[in-house]
Amino acid sequence: MASSLTSKSILGSTKPGSSSPELRRLSSPAVQISIRTKTKKNLQIQASGSSYGTHFRVSTFGESHGGGVGCIIDGCPPRIPLSESDLQFDLDRRRPGQSRITTPRKETDTCRISSGVSEGMTTGTPIHVFVPNTDQRGLDYSEMSVAYRPSHADATYDMKYGVRSVQGGGRSSARETIGRVAPGALAKKILKQFAGTEILAYVSQVHQVVLPEDLVDHENLTLEQIENNIVRCPNPEYAEKMIAAIDAVRTKGNSVGGVVTCIVRNAPRGLGTPVFDKLEAELAKACMSLPATKGFEFGSGFSGTFLTGLEHNDEFYTDENGRIRTKTNRSGGIQGGISNGEIINMRVAFKPTSTIGRKQNTVTRDKKETEMIARGRHDPCVVPRAVPMVEAMVALVLVDQLMAQYAQCHLFPINPELQEPLRTASPVELEQPQNAAAL
Repeated sequence: MASSLTSKSILGSTKPGSSSPELRRLSSPAVQISIRTKTKKNLQIQASGSSYGTHFRVSTFGESHGGGVGCIIDGCPPRIPLSESDLQFDLDRRRPGQSRITTPRKETDTCRISSGVSEGMTTGTPIHVFVPNTDQRGLDYSEMSVAYRPSHADATYDMKYGVRSVQGGGRSSARETIGRVAPGALAKKILKQFAGTEILAYVSQVHQVVLPEDLVDHENLTLEQIENNIVRCPNPEYAEKMIAAIDAVRTKGNSVGGVVTCIVRNAPRGLGTPVFDKLEAELAKACMSLPATKGFEFGSGFSGTFLTGLEHNDEFYTDENGRIRTKTNRSGGIQGGISNGEIINMRVAFKPTSTIGRKQNTVTRDKKETEMIARGRHDPCVVPRAVPMVEAMVALVLVDQLMAQYAQCHLFPINPELQEPLRTASPVELEQPQNAAAL
């Protein structure tokens, strides 16, 4: 099979084999293009937008009102103890119907592992996790098959694909995040067992109720403090204010947004790659891929722009163990796109839930202006349930970066004067279940 590029239409050749004197003067082997293919090639397209990770790779599948949702985890190291209960703990934190400030949809979100695990141990082969949908109400979305919900993905899915799954928003539904939280729980288990790394997220803002940063001790924050109330704010006083703010709009068919803060303790040094794959860039991409996200900042964030360089710089010192540390942490545990061993901290902003029970102006799929009141069951504020989602995405980034760092920089003996071993967990930690260690 051969194909060639001719200049007939440009230079006016009258016959396929003829050429003008001008063309003969311009012609040279240097400008002749010929493409020859000896064997037939098949064009392959990766699953567009549904996979994340390079070494620890996760692909999610399923829709809000389909048969179920889940994920395939490829690249998980072998010989790691794993059962459904390891994943179910975080899935229960994410599931709907937890309290009055979440969606009333009733789902148990019970997961099932159908491959990649044998006799309670990972085998190194792809792990398939599936969660069935059991409480679908497709008729609640009849209006949405005709008109677009303001600020939702209905219109843009039509603009991109020319077709969409109407019930529950299809892939744009937050139910898709089940396929992130499950592998995120596994990633947290690996990080904890290998390096003693802990990932904790909590609600730091709901609407105009902002938790002051100095009221949370990131060095000693526990999962119990976060899970002690339905809004997942570690400060009881501000938790009550946040719950009241959600209740105020919930009863009026409205919604509010908020902020989830996430910290990482004991992150190995050296994670991340300079230039395009900086650690904070990967974290931002992962967190901003979650539904309803509108902003991301780490370290001093935008407030750092109000400081001078002298005020903002984190000065170095040597601690009692001879490790290089920083006196402050405005860098957020990342410098030059690489983790420095300090606490990594970031904040993710979530918009108010777009589906609300109030009359709004919109247009139909045939471009006619109309009004609609969206039905269905939705969260008046997404941030309480977003907490395990943020933790999951951060864990997926870090375990992928850990494997990359091990492969590139720790395959051969390290330089002990400048580098530290990646593995810091003790044998006791390696045997502890993730949930027991966290709680």
